[in-house]
Amino acid sequence: MGFKTGIVGLPNVGKSTLFNALTRTAAAQAANFPFCTIEPNVGEVSVPDDRLDKLAAIAQSKSIIPTRMTFVDIAGLVKGASQGEGLGNQFLANIRECDAIIHVLRCFEDDDVTHVDGRVNPIEDAATIETELMLADLESIDKRIAGLVRKLKGGDKDAVLSNELLHRAKVAIEAGEPARTVEVAEDEKKAWDMLQLLSTKPVVYVCNVDEENAADGNAHSAAVAKMAAEQGAASVVVSAAIEEEISQLDEEEAVMFLDELGLTEPGLNRVIRAGYELLKLQTYFTVGPKEARAWTVAVGTHAPQAAGVIHGDFERAFIRAETIAYDDYITLNGEQGAKEAGKMRAEGKSYVVQDGDVLHFLHNG
Repeated sequence: MGFKTGIVGLPNVGKSTLFNALTRTAAAQAANFPFCTIEPNVGEVSVPDDRLDKLAAIAQSKSIIPTRMTFVDIAGLVKGASQGEGLGNQFLANIRECDAIIHVLRCFEDDDVTHVDGRVNPIEDAATIETELMLADLESIDKRIAGLVRKLKGGDKDAVLSNELLHRAKVAIEAGEPARTVEVAEDEKKAWDMLQLLSTKPVVYVCNVDEENAADGNAHSAAVAKMAAEQGAASVVVSAAIEEEISQLDEEEAVMFLDELGLTEPGLNRVIRAGYELLKLQTYFTVGPKEARAWTVAVGTHAPQAAGVIHGDFERAFIRAETIAYDDYITLNGEQGAKEAGKMRAEGKSYVVQDGDVLHFLHNG
């Protein structure tokens, strides 16, 4: 399990250029006019994790299989998208299918690249997109509430809960706040998620800057970082043009190029980390001579459910998990060393998987 994130933003902010860089493809046409992306381009990338290579080296694994992240390049939204302006309805439906939103904001000045509103102001751009998502949610909420009337008269418990949550979301949105600001109890979360409101999606703001500001950002990206912190969102500074150039280089050339720019890693790594943190995701590993593999699970996942990510039968027939902490596996030079040092543990169904755990599941089947 990786996660699926939609790349959104106003036209001409660098969405498709970033998508090309992130997915190392030229699948998305980067052009200086609105709506150059008509159908959402979908690309998968390997999630970079140095730990996986180190584990594989110790176990002498024949293959290395990282976890994956899916990017969806969604065409540029404009004011009125919630009412179908531009290609709004189609794009909003694409967003609904994603786990999170990467909101690309133009934080660079360039007279050769037109801005749909004729000025560079990432804070206003962010508000434009947020407003369209909230307006689309309001329309959806009103339709859903109207559709629950019959079930409510019949005393349907699920309908009562849905109605309560929809009204809570409506109050927040009408007050100018996105639905993700609504407080939801643990036993309400499943019903809340099923509403699929657009403004509940976690947001990573990607500040697209020019090359000279790629390392430290600029005044525009600083303003976005402040806004993101106030919202409980994440922000990352990236130069999409640089990232696209890096994606065409081999590993050695890329390291040299990054070093020249004062960067320690590609922007992809920072974007993924921000997304993982925002969605409360973590990685565990399965390691052996055949393969070393990374798996993504939510923070707080119990061992049987983590096993189920590999195969549903592993969860249903779970017996126990043999567990070695990543640091112990590395320090003690693998599974045998960890066993001899008493660092391999047998954990049951109540065990909460930790980031970096090396796991081997035992099951009936």
